Amino acid sequence: MRIKLVSWNVNGLRAVSARPEWRWFTESDAHIVGLQETKAMPEQLAADVAGPAGWDAHWSSSVVKKGYSGVAVFSRLRALRVYAELPAPQWQGEGRLLHLEFPQFHYFNGYFPNGGAEELDENGKPTGRFKRVPYKMGFFEAFLAHAETCRKEKPVVVCGDFNIAHKAIDLARPKQNEKNTGFLPEERAFLDRFTDMGYVDTFRHIHGDREGQYSWWSYKTRARARNIGWRIDYFFVSQELLPAVTDAWIESDVHGSDHCPVGLALEI
Repeated sequence: MRIKLVSWNVNGLRAVSARPEWRWFTESDAHIVGLQETKAMPEQLAADVAGPAGWDAHWSSSVVKKGYSGVAVFSRLRALRVYAELPAPQWQGEGRLLHLEFPQFHYFNGYFPNGGAEELDENGKPTGRFKRVPYKMGFFEAFLAHAETCRKEKPVVVCGDFNIAHKAIDLARPKQNEKNTGFLPEERAFLDRFTDMGYVDTFRHIHGDREGQYSWWSYKTRARARNIGWRIDYFFVSQELLPAVTDAWIESDVHGSDHCPVGLALEI
């Protein structure tokens, strides 16, 4: 059986679903669609968006701040079990993770934290420290521990916005961003360890060191037109599932958000 999975940080589902670009979903032939940064409760959306016909809809929305964060999964495959958030309370409340267990694998859709704004010293000068990086790294550690526990039962698929460009090839201007969150040494070191533990970046597995492949572009600088971007949206699979990977891609022609969708095909 071929299973097609796609993932998209929509940067506000209420806005995207009202635009022509939402045809991306209504015309999709995917089996599992993971969305991030939905910024909405399902009751705030039209019924055919919150619970589209033919799909099982699952939601995890922020309860600590309205209109913030949030993930959703629409699946044509029936999950055995569905869990929202990580198990430990300190990582709950922001609606950052959905975990669906299928017969063949554990599936995680995550909107992983960003590093937040840079802290300033008493003179108003940048310190090189970012407010949310400690929370971000703690969340990643908790996620990895949980994924490893699940992996003892069956293989793992992880998709979503990781808010980290792993290698210099994964962003257009690596030198200029070495001190910016999203490309900090400690953030990149986590993805080094993640991949060393047997979680495979499926896009690089299929396409190797193909350059200029990004999934996020800053709105502020109109960077998309010049392809000055970052690849921070991923599909990882645990090593045991790698023989099932037949394709991985970036849908850079899809607009409607500052991110574009990414995809994965598995032959189970």
